[in-house]
Amino acid sequence: MDKIKIPIDVKALYTEAEQSPIVMALLSVIDTLNKQLESQSEKMDLLLAEIRRLKKRSDKPKIRASKLPKKPDDPDDSDANGTSSTGKRPGSAKKSKNKKLNIDREEIIKAEDVPPGAVPRGYHNYVVQDLMIKPMVVKYRLERWELPNGDYLIAQLPKDIKGHHFGSILRSYVLHQHYHQCVTQPLLLAQLREWKIDISAGQLNRLITENKEDFHAEKSSLLAAGLLTSKYIQVDDTGARHDGKNGYCTFIGNELFSWFESTDSKSRINFLELLRHGYTDYQLTEESFEYMHRHRVAPWVIKKIAEEKEIFWNNKNDFQLYLEKQSITNPRYKRLVKEAALIGSIIKHGFLLDAVIISDDAGQFNVLQHALCWFHAERGVNALIPSNDMQVNALESARKEIWNLYQLLLAYKQNPTKAQAIRIENRFDKLCKTKSIYHALNLALKRLYKNKEELLFVLKRPDIPLHNHLSERDIREYVKRRKISGSTRSDEGRRCRDTFVSLKKTALKMKISFWDYLIDRISKNGNIPSLNELILTGA
Repeated sequence: MDKIKIPIDVKALYTEAEQSPIVMALLSVIDTLNKQLESQSEKMDLLLAEIRRLKKRSDKPKIRASKLPKKPDDPDDSDANGTSSTGKRPGSAKKSKNKKLNIDREEIIKAEDVPPGAVPRGYHNYVVQDLMIKPMVVKYRLERWELPNGDYLIAQLPKDIKGHHFGSILRSYVLHQHYHQCVTQPLLLAQLREWKIDISAGQLNRLITENKEDFHAEKSSLLAAGLLTSKYIQVDDTGARHDGKNGYCTFIGNELFSWFESTDSKSRINFLELLRHGYTDYQLTEESFEYMHRHRVAPWVIKKIAEEKEIFWNNKNDFQLYLEKQSITNPRYKRLVKEAALIGSIIKHGFLLDAVIISDDAGQFNVLQHALCWFHAERGVNALIPSNDMQVNALESARKEIWNLYQLLLAYKQNPTKAQAIRIENRFDKLCKTKSIYHALNLALKRLYKNKEELLFVLKRPDIPLHNHLSERDIREYVKRRKISGSTRSDEGRRCRDTFVSLKKTALKMKISFWDYLIDRISKNGNIPSLNELILTGA
């Protein structure tokens, strides 16, 4: 259905001198009405699409051309059909791969019907890669000796077999398929049974979720190592239903590590508790009092806390009793004091004071040194729907200037100078303070200006990224799992999902095959160092 637009040409109706506040207010009302019509039009489109689906009259899908950038090895001289000037499609050039392969077996094939007088000239090599999949059942016969006192001495099983009736390769395969390839338990069970593996649904579930304490411990150490070494972290969250209730999964990471944790809340207190990475204490530091002053906690509250000698509490209960003792009962003040005490605890446990938190402007992440993603900031402008040519031109001009500023900031990161920082800041101020004919655009630019310090944080810290793409890419893994498997049911299942997603993403960032990682950990070979050690050495 075609979108409805109110035909109005402001330029033809009024001169610039005649555009009084009343006229501007009327134009704002018209713009609001037009947005309502646009919204109703979109709803009608959805209803018509549902009617077509129910009547089995679905339209042919519109598949847009890919906008992905070319790979570095793709030729640049391809035509519209994707064919290069050499006559080959991009990416079809052969690479020498056989030199990197380890040959496991050689077979010599004799030539047939060799004519008389032929001279042997060695062999023509033809390499074939294959995969061997077959069940293997091993019976361990453990020597048993009877001792003089009547007891028995029995030989020990290999360290990777103790307590298991499934080998390390099979257990690694199950974890790899479920947590790396997103294969659901019913499909994985059917596949194993087709391969003649005698396993029940309960046994498979236990392989996936039980006795994973070593993995949980390694995952827990990732965040501590990451926060200890990172000059910035990128954060995001997404919905994560658990046991039939709405929940959230929070991502914390950067180029060195990825860490996921599912909780029932996505508040600022929840985020700060995650940053404590396992500690339970509350502390008040200089940064804590600065936080309370910045958020306008009542002076009498700050004074009463500052006069107390006690600035450390072991756990939540002790801290709550302290607040009641001090008669701090106002919900807002209680929340802010708790957030301040959590910030003190985070800093005491190794969070770098100069570390920057980069987010998409979700309020719970706005603590300590905070920077914003430019792409998310621009979406507020791009989402506007102009209703006439003048508004279209104003919007395009503003978006063009936003991306010009983005390019200047990219150049500044490579060669930061004070003069260039001043020029960028002045251009940003000019953009946000410019009043256009488009009232909604003026409001959007006003919101940008309120976030000036966080959007231009890169002028102080050229080492931080300008966008939050990394966190969005990483957390998309969790979204994909949610769409395939739905919500988690057991607490241990949710914990395992967070753990193995964290370990997988971090291992891949460290250029370690997740399959090799699982084999090493389950077989207890110890050839791959712990991921937190790699983070500390790679920072």
